[in-house]
Amino acid sequence: MTISTIALLLLSVLIAAGLSYFQYFYKNKSQSKLYKGLAFLRFLAIFGILLLLINPIISRKMYETVKTPLAIVVDNSKSITELKADATSKEVFEKLASNSDLKEKFDLQLYRFDSEFEAFEEAKELDFKGKQSHVDKVAKSLKSINKNLVFPTVLVSDGNQTSGEDYVFTFDANNKVYPMVVGDTTTYLDLKISQINVNKYAFHKNKFPVEVFLQYAGTKSINASFSIAQGNNVLTQQTVSFSPAQKAQVVTVLLPADRIGMQLFTAKISSTESEKNTYNNSKKIAVEVIDQRSEIALISSINHPDLGAIKRSVETNASRKVTIVKPKEISELNKYNVLILYQPTAEFKSVFDANKNLRINTWIVTGNNTDYNVLNQQQNQMTFRVSTQKEDYLASFNSDFNLFATDNIGFENFPPLENAYGTIKANDNVSVLLNSRIRTLDTNAPMLAFSDQQGARTAFLIGENIWKWRAQSYIDHKSFDKFDVFIDKIIQFLASNDSKKSLIVNHERFYNSGDALEITAQYFNKNYELDEKARLTITVTNSQTKQVKRYDLLRASNSFKVNLDGLAAGNYTFTVKELNSNSSYSAGFEILDFDIEKQFVNPDLVRLRQLASQTQGAVFVPNQVDNLIKTLLENNDYKSVQKEIVTKTPIIDWIWLLILIALALATEWFVRKYNGLL
Repeated sequence: MTISTIALLLLSVLIAAGLSYFQYFYKNKSQSKLYKGLAFLRFLAIFGILLLLINPIISRKMYETVKTPLAIVVDNSKSITELKADATSKEVFEKLASNSDLKEKFDLQLYRFDSEFEAFEEAKELDFKGKQSHVDKVAKSLKSINKNLVFPTVLVSDGNQTSGEDYVFTFDANNKVYPMVVGDTTTYLDLKISQINVNKYAFHKNKFPVEVFLQYAGTKSINASFSIAQGNNVLTQQTVSFSPAQKAQVVTVLLPADRIGMQLFTAKISSTESEKNTYNNSKKIAVEVIDQRSEIALISSINHPDLGAIKRSVETNASRKVTIVKPKEISELNKYNVLILYQPTAEFKSVFDANKNLRINTWIVTGNNTDYNVLNQQQNQMTFRVSTQKEDYLASFNSDFNLFATDNIGFENFPPLENAYGTIKANDNVSVLLNSRIRTLDTNAPMLAFSDQQGARTAFLIGENIWKWRAQSYIDHKSFDKFDVFIDKIIQFLASNDSKKSLIVNHERFYNSGDALEITAQYFNKNYELDEKARLTITVTNSQTKQVKRYDLLRASNSFKVNLDGLAAGNYTFTVKELNSNSSYSAGFEILDFDIEKQFVNPDLVRLRQLASQTQGAVFVPNQVDNLIKTLLENNDYKSVQKEIVTKTPIIDWIWLLILIALALATEWFVRKYNGLL
C-alpha cells in the first residue's frame, strides 16, 4: 500500500475512536463494561465504513515455475504396423513419457496422430489403425497450442505422409524437431505407382489422358514393365528403365472411352526382381464415360447459306451432329436433342404439333421467308407484328445477360441481319442477349433472345444472313473459333435441360478405400425453397453380399449429410428418401480396394532428415533413445522460468468486512435496546 493510503487508514482509526468516545464517554462519568463494549462496536462499524470508502488495495505475491513444453508425438497410422514397428514405437513413446528427468525439466505434452491430432490422455491407446498420415496437422496444432513459445518436439514416426501439405516446411523453423525414425531403414528394392492423374469423366468414343508417376527404390539399374488393363484386356504396355540416379518416371498414355458408364482400369508395374512389398505395384483407375453426343435437326424448307454456316459451327464440337432436313421429310422427331427451325412457314405445322408433346428444346431463326402468322400461333414467348418491307438490323450486346456466360465477340461490328420491318415484343420471361438497332437508332426489340418455360427452352434469332457474321469473325480474328464457341454455347444451353428437382443428392461415382465417404443432399419445397425440416434417410446396399444399412442424414449449414466411412471395398447401390413427401433418389458408387498406408516399404528417412535440418534438430533411431533424452536435458535453450504473480484485491470485494459492519451495528442496537438506552 502507498504512504497516502496508510495515512488515511490511521486517520480513519482516529476518527472512529473519536466518534465512539464522543458518543459514550464525553460528559459521561460512567466507565462500565457496557459502555466500553458499545463504544468498541461503534468503533468497529465506523472504522469499517471508512475502510470501504478508502478502499485500499491489498497485494499478494506468488511465485510460479513455468517449464518449457516438450511435445512428444507418436504416429498412430497403419503404416507403422505394415513396417513392423508398432512394438518399437510403443516402447520408445513410453520410455520418453515416463522419464523422470524429462518430467522435471519439461512440461510433457503427449499426443498421437493419424488423420487427426489428439492429446494422448484423450485416446484409448496406441492401436496403429489410422487410415491416413496427416503429419502437417501436427505442426499446425502444436503452433496453435503453444503460441509464441520456443519448445522442442519429438516426432516418433516413419515419416510417410499420405495427405496434407509438405510437413517439412510446415513446422516452425524456430522450434527444434527431433524425429525418432521407426521402421527398418535398410533400402529394399521396390517399384511403386505413387500417383495417377486422370479426369473423373470422359466422353464416349474419345480418348482420355492418364498420367502415372512411377517410383523406384534400389541400388542397381533395372527394367520394369508398365501396363494398363481393363479386365483381362491389356490396353497399353511399355518398358520403363530405372537406376540409382533415375528413381522416378512419368508415363502418359491415352486410353479409349469405348463403353458408356463406369469403367475400371488397373495400372501395374512389375519386374523380374523380387520385392518386399508388391501391394504398391498396382493401382485401380475409375473413369465414368459419358455419352454427350447431341443429335440436332436443322429443319428448313429453303436453301440458304445460313444452313451451311450453322452446321459447320455446331459440328466443330465433335460430340454434336447436325442433320439438315425439310419439314415434310422429318421422321422420328424424338431422336433429336435440339431442333433448329430455320424460317418456319405453314409447312412447319406438323413439326410444331409433334413437338408440343415431345417438348424438345428449339432454336427458331426468322428471316424474309418466315410466316409470322404461323409463328405467332405456335409460340407465346415472342409477338411479331411486321410488314412486308425488309430492313437491315445491327446488333447491340447486352452485358446484363446471365442465363449462361458468353463474351462480346464484336457483335456491334458485324454486318446487319435482314428481317421484315415491324414491331417485335418479348414477354417478361425472355432473356435478351442481343438487341437490335437500325443504324444508330435503338429499336428496343430483341435480336437474339432465350426463354426457359417449365423446363422447355427456346432460342430466337431475328434475322437471316448469320453466315456473314461467321465470315466477319474470321476476318477480325483470323479464325472461326470465337464465333463457333458462341454458337456452341447456344446449343449447349438448348441441349441441357436441368429442370428443378425437389431432391438433389451430391456424391462421387467411386471412392478409394480409406477416403472420407460423405454424401450430401438438399430438399426443396414446392416454391423451390430449402426445406430445413425435411426428414432424409439413406439405404445403402452391398451389391455382392446384399447387406443393407440405413442411416439418417443430419442437418448441416445448407444441406443434409451422412458419413459412410467404414464400408468395405465393393459396389454399392443407395436410395435417399424424404419421408414426408416420399421423394427419392437412387444411384450407386464403388469403393476401390486401395489402402494408401500399405504403399510404403521403408521409412521416409530423407524427409525426416530434411525436417531436422530445417529446424536445427537431429534425427534418432530407437536404439538411440537415451541419446535423445541426454540431448534434451543438456540443451540450455530450454530453461524453466520463475514468474512472479502479483494479485491485487480491493478491500471492497471482501464480503466478510460488510458482514462485520452489519453485525457490529446490529449488536449495538440490540444491546442499547435491551438496556433501555434508545
